[in-house]
Amino acid sequence: MKRFAQRWLVALLPLAAAASGCHHQNHHAEARPRFGVTTAIKKDIEITHSYVCQIRAHQHIEVRALERGYLRDIFIDEGQSVRRGQSLFQITPTLYQAELARTSAEVQHAQVEYQNTRMLREGNVVSPNELALAQATLNQVTAQRQVAQAHLRFSRIDAPFDGILGRLMARRGSLLAEGDLLTVLADNSQMWVYFNVSEREYLAYRRAHATNDPVTVHLRMANDEVYPHPGTIQTIEADFNPETGTIAFRAGFPNREGLLRHGETGEILMTSVLPGSLVIPQEATYTVLDKTFVFVVEAGGVVRAREVTVGESLPHLYVVSGGLREGEHVLIEGLRRVRDGDAITPNLRDAQEVFDELSRLPAE
Repeated sequence: MKRFAQRWLVALLPLAAAASGCHHQNHHAEARPRFGVTTAIKKDIEITHSYVCQIRAHQHIEVRALERGYLRDIFIDEGQSVRRGQSLFQITPTLYQAELARTSAEVQHAQVEYQNTRMLREGNVVSPNELALAQATLNQVTAQRQVAQAHLRFSRIDAPFDGILGRLMARRGSLLAEGDLLTVLADNSQMWVYFNVSEREYLAYRRAHATNDPVTVHLRMANDEVYPHPGTIQTIEADFNPETGTIAFRAGFPNREGLLRHGETGEILMTSVLPGSLVIPQEATYTVLDKTFVFVVEAGGVVRAREVTVGESLPHLYVVSGGLREGEHVLIEGLRRVRDGDAITPNLRDAQEVFDELSRLPAE
């Protein structure tokens, strides 16, 4: 009887082991973690690049003394708006008035001499050379009078164009030398904004705008507000800077309200469209050293780590330029809880819904 019981026990052991293994497999399948998964899709993406910029007035000049002498009058004040031709400064004109009077008298004397010599020449009393000499003398003193007139005119300094004045560098009664700085004048009605672009971005810009149509840009001011009037790219410099590897762009902005001033800084915002870009959420990626990886979810829920190349970075999204294909599924939850080769239960989420949720989050 005892021997019969032992034979039954030996026969039942494999069945018990098989039942135990089957139960373990079912339990393992049920224990797979459930994580969110989405699809890599292609879509047209608007991407905005920002560039540090310097804001300059359309015209900005130094106003300097054209003559030497004492500064007699100042007709304007710092920060004042002036019109073209408006008087700004007056240097004491006494010496220049006297010089003009002297040269005017010399012209009158030379005119009389010339008339007398011409009459004598008509009577064949003097030679042709004497008449030519009288004519040359008259021309010489006439030119001297024109120089004296210019000196007198330059003693009064007028605005060459409409603009806003800067700081006054001299005061009434100051002794000025020729070329001394008096103030600066800026025409702020149109602003020129300069910014530097890398060679890679320059080439992308040229490919995207081969027709030379006006390209609209925006200006973010120092207070992080966007200037209300858009500008346009006007010109690109001829050469790259070999030290920085960049080339300078110039954008023009209207300044009807006078908000922008010469010397300000800000950021140019230039938006471009990347058609048919492969896009995934940033939360689907992780980095190892300087490389970016995703977990691709294969058939059966097996996750595989794969390196990808990020082409552009947007708020909460990456444009992938290599390592991933359209339609592949990527893990967006539990990246720290799985390893390469693990099996999960995918919770597939619509890619556009995921992107819409991310778009409502604040940009980091």
